[in-house]
Amino acid sequence: MLARIAVSLLVALIGASCINLAAAPPPTADDSRQNPAPRPEPPRARADASVPEPSGHEVRVPAGGNLQAALDAAKPGDIITLQAGATYGAVSLPRKSGQEWITIRGSVAEPSGLRQGRVTPADAAHMPKIVATSDAAITTTPGAHHYRFQRIEIRPQDDRFVYNLVELGNRETSPEAVPHHFIFDRCYVHGDPRRGGRRGIALNSASTAIVGSYLSDFKEEGSDSQAIAGWNGPGPFLIEDNYIEAAGENLMFGGADPSIGGLVPSDIEIRGNRFSKKLAWKSGDPSYAGVAWSVKNLFELKNARRVVIERNTFEFNWAASQTGFAILFTVRNQDGSAPWSTVEDVTFAGNVVRHVGSGVNVLGHDSDHPSADTKRISIRDNLFYDVDGKRWGGSGTFLQVLAGVSDLVVEHNTVAQTGSVVVADGAPPNRGFVFRDNIVWHNAYGISGSDAGVGDKAIDHYFPGAVVTKNAFIGPWPSAGGATTSMYSRSGRNFFPDSAEKAGLMGAQTEDYRLVEASRLRSAASDGRDLGAPSEVLERARDARSTP
Repeated sequence: MLARIAVSLLVALIGASCINLAAAPPPTADDSRQNPAPRPEPPRARADASVPEPSGHEVRVPAGGNLQAALDAAKPGDIITLQAGATYGAVSLPRKSGQEWITIRGSVAEPSGLRQGRVTPADAAHMPKIVATSDAAITTTPGAHHYRFQRIEIRPQDDRFVYNLVELGNRETSPEAVPHHFIFDRCYVHGDPRRGGRRGIALNSASTAIVGSYLSDFKEEGSDSQAIAGWNGPGPFLIEDNYIEAAGENLMFGGADPSIGGLVPSDIEIRGNRFSKKLAWKSGDPSYAGVAWSVKNLFELKNARRVVIERNTFEFNWAASQTGFAILFTVRNQDGSAPWSTVEDVTFAGNVVRHVGSGVNVLGHDSDHPSADTKRISIRDNLFYDVDGKRWGGSGTFLQVLAGVSDLVVEHNTVAQTGSVVVADGAPPNRGFVFRDNIVWHNAYGISGSDAGVGDKAIDHYFPGAVVTKNAFIGPWPSAGGATTSMYSRSGRNFFPDSAEKAGLMGAQTEDYRLVEASRLRSAASDGRDLGAPSEVLERARDARSTP
């Protein structure tokens, strides 16, 4: 697509003038804060991971004991304690009457021997193991509910590939049959290190929380794999403080049509997680292990509403089976039988996205089957850096917007990318677009659109009525001519520093995107804040830097 717009850009880019911060307008009250785009609706319900202490009896199942028999006999409120280090066979969770929780936990008490925070593979020696020998390690009967797993390792038998390691729900056709109320609390859930596995947790349930857990080694050649995926569960879902690793999509909602008519996974909170892929899966990396697992993205929504994605780290994603975008909000009526599929009311805030081929891809409607639209998306207060198409494959684009997205607001992000800021294509145009208070690298094409050029022309064509203001587009800019200002003349009060240093960034070369005290971008945003991501996000990224 970039090839199609290159000719139309050539005249505009050659000889454009250098505009430094001294030429930018002083900070003023900005009526652009009267946002024409509605804000995303927050989740209406929450899956609570904090439950009362069990009120029933404790049942101890020793090594070699029958866990399934203990589950069948358990009453709501009971505790089933498994021997640390012991191995138990696959189980099916039966439906019980009553609303108290049945807790399945290891015999090692916290905090001695097992940390209280997020677990790691090093904790496995202290955990009992539920092992899948052929099918899933944990399945549910229709309507099963109120089970809490604490400090359990869930894995396949050695050298065994499993499709769904934990299967919460399957193909239920009515809401009454959907299993509900599950908690996975500090569990180690993983595929086989050599063979991989298609999916860690199939999240086709209601009211389910996954917290403090470690999910890894979900990978497959020639097919998608996910650590967590849900398509036939209504929610709410809480996914908090986990390590989440998979080759295909680390976490995805949608991807298969629900068997319950009209179902959209809803009321989803995704907070404080680390999403990553192993560089040993990347061809050409010094650590490459020689297996071409199907690598796609770090996070994808195909059918979801009222989703909050906050304070996560997303890292290591490259072009392979997809084009390198890390985050996808791409509505899909996947198999053609769910025309109600939508992606709406999504907040992506306070995250760090790094070491990726491209940033965010947003699709307005399914190009293959009828679908509802993508609408009310907020991308704010995030840091994106090392978004590098040459290093990781792909285009190095921050944001791609396709085919009629409504009410997309992008504000207060700091983005260090090697490609375009925004690329647009497809029809119809995108209504209610707001792009303000960001720090980005303009590079060759800035805000551009297929067959529509750069700047105002692309904005008018693909984002009619858009608000594009108080952004810093970092150069270097060409040294002669007058095309730079004219490219964004109708967009209003943007800044055009010639370099990161002139923008007042502390050290882009050292991955320090904080602003120096003297930067003109301080207190220059339309809301009176500093341009770009807030300081707490920039500080968190520095505290948790990793070197690929």
